[in-house]
Amino acid sequence: MSPLEPPPAALNGAKKRTTSANSWGFWRSLVVTLAVALGVRHFIIEARYIPSGSMLPGLQLQDRLLVEKLTYRTRPPKRGEIVVFRAPQSFDPALKQDYAVSPLRCFIATLPIIGGIPGVQKPACEAFIKRVVAIPGDKVEVDPSGHLKINGKAVKEPYVNRYCPTGNGQGCRPLRAVVPPKSVLVLGDNRANSWDGRFWPGTHFVPDNQIIGRAFFRFWPLSSVGSLVSPDPTTTAPPATTPKPTAAP
Repeated sequence: MSPLEPPPAALNGAKKRTTSANSWGFWRSLVVTLAVALGVRHFIIEARYIPSGSMLPGLQLQDRLLVEKLTYRTRPPKRGEIVVFRAPQSFDPALKQDYAVSPLRCFIATLPIIGGIPGVQKPACEAFIKRVVAIPGDKVEVDPSGHLKINGKAVKEPYVNRYCPTGNGQGCRPLRAVVPPKSVLVLGDNRANSWDGRFWPGTHFVPDNQIIGRAFFRFWPLSSVGSLVSPDPTTTAPPATTPKPTAAP
């Protein structure tokens, strides 16, 4: 006949097995949670913050944005969209030879907390945020003040009000070029203070495969919460005007 109660040794063994199972269950859940979080961040959506004034006045320093990574899997970027892309040190021929790092190093550098450890982050692993102003085939001109022409027509950019001063021989570097296939030209909204396609030494353009995603929503500060989606300024029709009524005779 089996005993009604197991002996003390059996109880101790059962407790150890239960403790071991609980411990493994905790770590397994933690690993799965981290894997899902990293997968969502890497493939679907992530939060970013604005580290510089290159997109003033629309995007302020320390603004928090959401960047989605699905749209550009089905279509190329459009003019007017704000994009996050890998630093020029990772794709500019004149820069990447001096800043080359492995994909694994960049993956580690982008991990939360770890990326903030001094010495982990590298220039080629950083991300930039700018606005797409020209797409493949566009004949683009940027004058010393930072004003833009696409295919010979001046473009009214409602998000730009900080141009380069041009008096006394001043001004920013001008640009005249044709955007190559599978690439875009990006500029900062703050034309007077933005290291963008005008200034990179080896190329003016960002290859499509270097774009991380599209910034589409600002969630902080609360006073500025809202969409970041902007229409293509080259196709936006001017606001309709209502004709003034004529005076009766």
